[in-house]
Amino acid sequence: MEVKLAFPQDSPPLSIISAAKIAGVSLTIDPTLASGSVPTLHFSSGDFIHGVNTILRYIARAASVSNFYGQDAIQAANVDQWLEYAPLILSGSEFEAACSFIDGYLASRTFLVGYGLSIADIVVWSNLTGTGQRWESLRKSKKYQNLVRWFNSVAADYAGALDEVTSAYVGRRGIGKSPAPSLKEKMPGLKENTSGHQIDLPGAKVGEVCVRFAPEPSGYLHIGHAKAALLNKYFAERYNGRLIVRFDDTNPSKESNEFVENVLKDIETLGVKYDVVTYTSDYFPKLMEMAESLIKQGKAYVDDTPKEQMRSERMDGVESKCRNTTVEENLSLWNEMVNGTKRGTQCCVRGKLDMQDPNKSLRDPVYYRCNPDPHHRVGSKYKVYPTYDFACPFVDALEGVTHALRSSEYHDRNAQYYRVLQDMGLRRVEIYEFSRLNMVYTVLSKRKLLWFVQNKKVEDWTDARFPTVQGIVRRGLKIEALIQFILEQGASKNLNLMEWDKLWTINKKIVDPVCGRHTAVLKDRCVLLTLTNGPDEPFVRILPRHKKYEGAGKKATTFANRIWLEYADASVISVGEEVTLMDWGNAIIREIKTDNGTITQLVGELHLEGSVKMTKLKLTWLSDIEDLVSLSLVDFDYLINKKKLEEDENFLDNLNPCTRREALALGDPNIRNVKQGEVIQLERKGYYRCDVPFVRSSKPIVLFSIPDGRQKSTSIGSGA
Repeated sequence: MEVKLAFPQDSPPLSIISAAKIAGVSLTIDPTLASGSVPTLHFSSGDFIHGVNTILRYIARAASVSNFYGQDAIQAANVDQWLEYAPLILSGSEFEAACSFIDGYLASRTFLVGYGLSIADIVVWSNLTGTGQRWESLRKSKKYQNLVRWFNSVAADYAGALDEVTSAYVGRRGIGKSPAPSLKEKMPGLKENTSGHQIDLPGAKVGEVCVRFAPEPSGYLHIGHAKAALLNKYFAERYNGRLIVRFDDTNPSKESNEFVENVLKDIETLGVKYDVVTYTSDYFPKLMEMAESLIKQGKAYVDDTPKEQMRSERMDGVESKCRNTTVEENLSLWNEMVNGTKRGTQCCVRGKLDMQDPNKSLRDPVYYRCNPDPHHRVGSKYKVYPTYDFACPFVDALEGVTHALRSSEYHDRNAQYYRVLQDMGLRRVEIYEFSRLNMVYTVLSKRKLLWFVQNKKVEDWTDARFPTVQGIVRRGLKIEALIQFILEQGASKNLNLMEWDKLWTINKKIVDPVCGRHTAVLKDRCVLLTLTNGPDEPFVRILPRHKKYEGAGKKATTFANRIWLEYADASVISVGEEVTLMDWGNAIIREIKTDNGTITQLVGELHLEGSVKMTKLKLTWLSDIEDLVSLSLVDFDYLINKKKLEEDENFLDNLNPCTRREALALGDPNIRNVKQGEVIQLERKGYYRCDVPFVRSSKPIVLFSIPDGRQKSTSIGSGA
């Protein structure tokens, strides 16, 4: 069977081509895909496989090389981990950290998985080679000897095949590096029919798809919006189509330019590239014309039924007394609405659909309402505004949207969407559903989030306790982790209640290999340890900020005969016990001084020749010097105290009384150089993001605790 590999000429998938050569899988090369497209493997049967890792797994299974996908299921799982890890790290900003990690991993191994060559070796080898001069410089420096040994061994054993590939595709700049797996490769739909239609979007054709991300500018984007934005990005890229960012600005009472600006900022943060930004308000004149046209056709009417009565009648299937008023009377009342008169403000426009339909969304929905509030873009020009249910299908059709992505919570309103399009006489826009992203202990309703802001339960929309994009980034989440977290879910239509721990675990894997290490001691009752044989005068050593990542830089550590320990550590030490002072050596505690049962001072002596392997306690410490900086270590908890709120539950009944805790600490002097937004690790405490950097000695540096997916914070202080 003939197999053709299609890919963009500017980014050949080196790992696939190399693996196929070694595996004995014959490929016809077709470098004609549009730039940014995902590699695709076409079979003469009409089937195809889509995405780098999916193709690699196929090659591993079809290989003539034995155990190319591992010897058993466990090894196969290890291979999969390397397939995911290599492109994400080796081609990104964490390159040297990744090299350091793999170097350590290969210290006692000949191959990455098992005892023979697997596709994992080829993928990592290809990603290193694909970086061009970047890898060659490290290779010549002999910095990572285990990694270089392994690399040279693979290159020598398979010289013929690998030399042929690298000479054809790799230049000094490494243009042939393998693209990292993206959302495109997490999606269903691994086959296509001969008519050219993709099966994961109904009726979609390459080059003809147009999708839109349509947030309402009534708040900042949150993690649920991020999923919708990235899915739209995926489909636009998958089909070489267009992505419109459209602000659904139809409710002037809730919207503002602040929200517009920050939504655009969040979209940029997520890496979503769009073709154009539009506003529903751009179409207000045409929407009003359509409303008037439907009234004239008898497909809509003006209703002055009180709001609560209207809601009750819709639930019970009772027709409004205004449903059969004449077109002339409806047009007269419509003009009253347009002019914002007292009579007009008592009315709304409703679609005349079907009051007996079991689907209550079809029971004469509201199309237009009066609102006297000025609009953030058009001021007080209009007194009437369309509802989302009326404006959305209309603007979708006018802007050329082919597929409207909506979360499954709108499923019951899909029929309404299609009926409104039909009554308007507009073309059909296909709806594609995906599951809404729900997080434990979290509210994502903008109305509820606004309550927290207005009632001063949080600072603002960027508060680190908020699930907004800016909030979780301020907490210390790397945007790469958020994207990876969402990519792993794909476009599933199953309802998701996701754990935050999973997201923070991904984040830890990104920050841990590269963030600098520092030391802090909680101020509360900290205890002074006097070392009787310590240095007469303090001295300084220059140490790495990260022992396994040179790129983290250096730090100056002061050694003195008086050092601070945390009270919690001092309270578990016994007289005569030998302990390890981290980054210094061992010491023996000779005396513990107390006052009414409270430890006030320790006396000991250095025992630097002692073995750190023999001690139970490994202690962080700080020399008693004037240069220590003041720290405020801030930890957060969920805003609500119930894992999942049911539909009939009021979130106000489940508020967490204490969501912010602060502890004052002393920090090593190097922390004064930490920049705002920088992530560091405080030894034995965890990861922190600098929210307020050093300004002056009287003002503490503020560090936000970053969850790591498993442990509770140790910085417990005063709560709020």
